[in-house]
Amino acid sequence: QVQLAESGGGSVQAGGSLRLSCAAGEFIRSVYCLAWFRKTPGKEREWVGYAYNYDTIGYADSVKGRFTISKDDVKNALYLQMNSLKPEDSAIYYCAAATFHCNVYDYWGQGTQVTVSS
Repeated sequence: QVQLAESGGGSVQAGGSLRLSCAAGEFIRSVYCLAWFRKTPGKEREWVGYAYNYDTIGYADSVKGRFTISKDDVKNALYLQMNSLKPEDSAIYYCAAATFHCNVYDYWGQGTQVTVSS
């Protein structure tokens, strides 16, 4: 069974950094697309960015230049390095995997909370 497990969340002051990890097992080598999403109460789930087709990475405009996605096929992990954090980045962050297309995510982690204080 495919399992995704996020870690690395926590509380940080504005301007600080956090690095989220998503452990995916060997499964990570066979998926087409891996992505990060975030969810804040009362708001729609927001796509943060993805890595697909081995080396293509994309970001939402709201995080571009501050967040960096990377993938480690040896450690079977996806990462989200978050710098220059803002209070509006506070959310539960989820990693997700798509088997065939980046528009349809088949597997989700349980999420990790990120809180940024001003």
